[in-house]
Amino acid sequence: MNGRDRIILFPFMAQGHLIPFLALATHLEHRTGYTITIVNTPLNIKTLKSSLPPTTTIHLVSLPFNGSDHSLPPNSESTDALPHHLLPRLYHSSQTLQPSFENLISTLTNQDGHPPLCIISDMFLGWTVQIANRLGIFHSIFITGGAHGASIDFTLYLDPNSQPDSAEFQLPGFPDSFRVHRSQLKIADDSSDSDSMFRFIHLQFNLCLSSDGFLFNTVEEMEKIGLEYFRKKTNRPVWAIGLLKNEGIARKAIDVSAGRCISWLDFHRPNSVLYVSFGSQNTISVSQMMELAMGLESSGTKFIWVVRAPHGFDVDGEFRTEEWLPEGFEERITERKQGMLVKRWAPQLEILSHGSTGGFLSHCGWNSTVESLRRGVPVIGWPMSAEQFYNAKMMEELGVCVVGRGEGMEIGRSEVVRVIEMVMGGKEKGEEMKRKGLKVKEMIEEAVREDGGSLGSSVKALGDFVMAAVSSKKMIGGDF
Repeated sequence: MNGRDRIILFPFMAQGHLIPFLALATHLEHRTGYTITIVNTPLNIKTLKSSLPPTTTIHLVSLPFNGSDHSLPPNSESTDALPHHLLPRLYHSSQTLQPSFENLISTLTNQDGHPPLCIISDMFLGWTVQIANRLGIFHSIFITGGAHGASIDFTLYLDPNSQPDSAEFQLPGFPDSFRVHRSQLKIADDSSDSDSMFRFIHLQFNLCLSSDGFLFNTVEEMEKIGLEYFRKKTNRPVWAIGLLKNEGIARKAIDVSAGRCISWLDFHRPNSVLYVSFGSQNTISVSQMMELAMGLESSGTKFIWVVRAPHGFDVDGEFRTEEWLPEGFEERITERKQGMLVKRWAPQLEILSHGSTGGFLSHCGWNSTVESLRRGVPVIGWPMSAEQFYNAKMMEELGVCVVGRGEGMEIGRSEVVRVIEMVMGGKEKGEEMKRKGLKVKEMIEEAVREDGGSLGSSVKALGDFVMAAVSSKKMIGGDF
């Protein structure tokens, strides 16, 4: 392969998108001779730089961006740094990167002596398709989440007849058991700017349909229905290239909590500890935090719980244990060696990989979904927003997840106890989930296999994508 050719990756400004884009860049670096360039705003590039190994050849390029120009707080260039009501401003501001991105492509074309081999962009940056088409560059959308969730999103945002009349409904082409409640729809956003957000996403998704193909961070054998939706909807090639390993940006600076967590797990029996985390950007209300705490304690199950300030407070602020948890809760669970509270961050990959971890109470964001599936850990789903409900549904279909139910969106302590005992209590359902979890893990390992005989489906798909880009270059203008 020609080492002078360049592949450009442009993720949206959110950790849940930066992580898999970085993983994809690393895979492309190792498997091709091309120059790999990741483009983003300055602070996100700084974060990515701190996550790259010193021997990497991946290039990082910043585009000019100032959050204050878009009525955002200083140093706000990612969804992780913003409260929910300001997220629409960040999404809309991403469109202002278009002129500087086009200028960058021109600069790199002059520098390299030929256009980039391809541009891989985020589905929320659909406008990059217009630039690629105008310059005759092969373009692909990389959907960092699951195919089930993305197919539901594209249906709801692009098909005006898909809006449900009833509270609970089934989407065309999905199994009868795959029913969704209106309250679980990403489209049912409660922000004051929801109409504007709908128009933004509708526009970006429409632009995505003009891309030359779609990459998915999933496994073909695991999400056939969602992948087939995109093949029929777009009449474009679809490559399932996951599940990509999320090591890298997902792992922040190691602190004392990492050692404490692993040492604590070392003293417990295999599959006996429940890991509880709602990710880096999600949190629950004070009342739900109280119910979860009382449910965990009542269950008697050993647990590690990553606690962050509840909804309505600064998610990265100091955690006020006395106000937000039952009186004496932390003292009791510590004295009994039942549980450990970890403030803000824990080494999730190491915890999920540990033999003592037997379950994961999760918000079901795709990165956490990927990490649990790759390690065969059964999941208790507590989805709250976005595609998390769809991810939980997909895992339910695989038989590796149970979802907590309650009145409306609230989950009480008795329901917490019920689902914990189902998964962790040695009952038939929990044992079945563990067996299916190991089968899914084997399915994923087979898909990413590179040694031995034939390549795994995900490895082959990534190679097919690169060859499609190379073939397109030859068709457009030969070797530059």
